[in-house]
Amino acid sequence: MAPHHVLKCCQRSLAWIPVIFINLVVGWSYYAYVVELCIFTIPNNAEKISYLVVFHLFFIMFIWSYWKTICSRPASPSKEFCLAKVEKEQYEKEQSDAQQDILKKAAIGLPVYTRTGTGAVRYCEHCQVIKPDRCHHCSTCDMCVLKMDHHCPWVNNCVGFSNYKFFVLFLAYSMLYCVFIAATVLQYFIKFWTNQLPDTHAKFHVLFLFFVAAMFFISILSLFSYHLWLVGKNRTTIEAFRAPVFRNGPDKNGFSLGFSRNVVEVFGDQKKYWMFPIYTSFSEFTNK
Repeated sequence: MAPHHVLKCCQRSLAWIPVIFINLVVGWSYYAYVVELCIFTIPNNAEKISYLVVFHLFFIMFIWSYWKTICSRPASPSKEFCLAKVEKEQYEKEQSDAQQDILKKAAIGLPVYTRTGTGAVRYCEHCQVIKPDRCHHCSTCDMCVLKMDHHCPWVNNCVGFSNYKFFVLFLAYSMLYCVFIAATVLQYFIKFWTNQLPDTHAKFHVLFLFFVAAMFFISILSLFSYHLWLVGKNRTTIEAFRAPVFRNGPDKNGFSLGFSRNVVEVFGDQKKYWMFPIYTSFSEFTNK
């Protein structure tokens, strides 16, 4: 038991390595842009101030949405989806067909419309709960997660109902952060590259900053575009690869409410809060 506990602790500690890496890169990019570029390289004060104002706006929104994604605990099924003590004892004693009869009776009255590929009631043996629609068990988080999209190592958390809006905003602001850095650094990158500016300690930071920002922008752009498509379709990454199965069979558009309502499902009905990483998502999971 002790070795297993130690292994779990090691796994949890190692899971923070990608988060530490991202924070180190962001910390260095802040230093390189503010100190090496704006303070030591840009001669024009008006240009310097305008760059710093916009940069800090994107930086604050990026960090805010990133840490909201990390710190938001994944939502799990409520107690009503747990089997009663008597039902649980019966379930453990019976074979598969009888177990399904117990689950079907327990699911009566619950807002559950999806099934397994074989038409059975979705039940998590590990968490011992009837899975609500769009709920999946995450082996990394060791829990069932509502509207689970995926487990993201870069935030060391499950992306799902409780933080999907924050995750999409994190992608958006990180992309804007990178493209702003790349666009404003470009002219000084060219000047250093063509030796129009003298070789100083800022040269390495400026050259490397442009490459890193451009590289991250390209990689994040594809991921952000994909998740915008998912938002418009009201699908999760899991559902995009495997269509949810309803009582009448698989339906990849089973949760779609139309584009505008799909967006509202994630960002809420008050547009003034859409751009901020604050909780505004609707609590409805299904329209069936």
